[in-house]
Amino acid sequence: MQQVEVRPIPLDRLAAVIPPERAQRLRADVARAEAGFGDRTVWHVNATAHGGGVAEMLQTLLAYGIGAGSDNRWLVLDGDPAFFAVTKRLHNFLHGQPGDGGGLGPAEHRHYRETLARNAEQLGGLVAPGDLVLLHDPQTAGLAAGLQAAGAHVAWRCHIGRDTPNDLTQIGWEFLRGYLGEVEAFVFSLPEYAPDWVEPERLVVIPPSIDPFAAKNVELSPDTVRAVLAATGLVSGAEAPGEVQFLRRDGSHGVVRAHAERGGLLLSGQPPPLEARLVVQVSRWDRLKDMAGVMTGFALLAQDGLPEDVHLVLAGPEVAGVTDDPEGAEVLDECRDLLARQPDRARGRIHLVSVPMDDVDENAIIVNALQRHAYAVVQKSLVEGFGLTVTEAMWKSRPVLASRIGGIKSQITHERDGLLLDDPYDLDGFATLLGRLLADRALAERLGTAAHRTVVAEFLGDRHLDQYVDLFSRMAAGT
Repeated sequence: MQQVEVRPIPLDRLAAVIPPERAQRLRADVARAEAGFGDRTVWHVNATAHGGGVAEMLQTLLAYGIGAGSDNRWLVLDGDPAFFAVTKRLHNFLHGQPGDGGGLGPAEHRHYRETLARNAEQLGGLVAPGDLVLLHDPQTAGLAAGLQAAGAHVAWRCHIGRDTPNDLTQIGWEFLRGYLGEVEAFVFSLPEYAPDWVEPERLVVIPPSIDPFAAKNVELSPDTVRAVLAATGLVSGAEAPGEVQFLRRDGSHGVVRAHAERGGLLLSGQPPPLEARLVVQVSRWDRLKDMAGVMTGFALLAQDGLPEDVHLVLAGPEVAGVTDDPEGAEVLDECRDLLARQPDRARGRIHLVSVPMDDVDENAIIVNALQRHAYAVVQKSLVEGFGLTVTEAMWKSRPVLASRIGGIKSQITHERDGLLLDDPYDLDGFATLLGRLLADRALAERLGTAAHRTVVAEFLGDRHLDQYVDLFSRMAAGT
């Protein structure tokens, strides 16, 4: 297993951007944490240190927890490709999708158990009796029983789920049920994600949050946005003013690279002009994120007379840098093939971007700049546990068009602070809503302003930390 180093962040930084009454409660949470579990280590275990919303949230929340004086630590599983193929299949099943079409039978159980048994041996030398452990997502479920037998208090957090269960979700939950048996709490982003065998007294609902000071969300001036995009070759018509620096999470300075050695970040055609209105989706190269559907819907709109200044950017992580998602390279190849088949009028205005993963802070600054430069952000997922990219774009006052599914429904109220697509498979409907957003700049501005207010009210880290203090205090007390 790998232990991820997290540098502390003082809570006062977060307190400065929330209303005074919430800042006061946040400070009170420090005293509650000290009284409730201050003498214990809190361990978080997940499948990857970078690439995806879970890793980003852990980096932020642990930093604030450590800054408040709590002993928070983060461990990442070791697993081989076969293990991650099984857990990716399980991930898809919990979303009600067949994934790679494989099963979850005895052979898959065996490899899952064997992999986690090796990880459990390392955990046994780290976690002390009485410590608090929060296991994240299906990859970690098989660690629960051994940790409890060693005297730790264990909860399991699932960041994924489906509003309406089907036969595949049932198979996925049955795979996991035997591993989770007696965990003290099940934590979900929405109550409807919990399977029916989770007792109400063990169900805890904690929606995700963002950190406004993280590199992906920190305020960037228009000049900085242009400089980042120019330095990385993601726009034309702007020159990078020499070296483009950014502040890393550890306080040091980094430099945005041109990535010429890997052929640049743009995987297709010429970069869009600086003055173009960008429609941007940022997500993993995952079939459930439906990058291909976004491309097809955009091409439909282009056939009906898309304004000449509009371009589409589909940005995902460098596929070699996301170890727990074996589908990534396949989906990216499918998107490249689909792009090659688009009519000329659409193909020249669709851009695939591979964001580097070898430097998580540079990755975050590039995504930040793309979202801030966007005219509109879309998230046309087919299923979605929550959708942190939606929250991030809303924080940046971007109008968001997203599917009316999963956790997205708890973030956006249609016509108030974003637009929702009722059926994520409805490409004509997607094109219609996007066309409306592009045609009505006043609507886009109104939705973006309201979106920022929604995030301030509901999706910043103080609320998330407060709920974690409740959870860990309850676990430490054995109630």
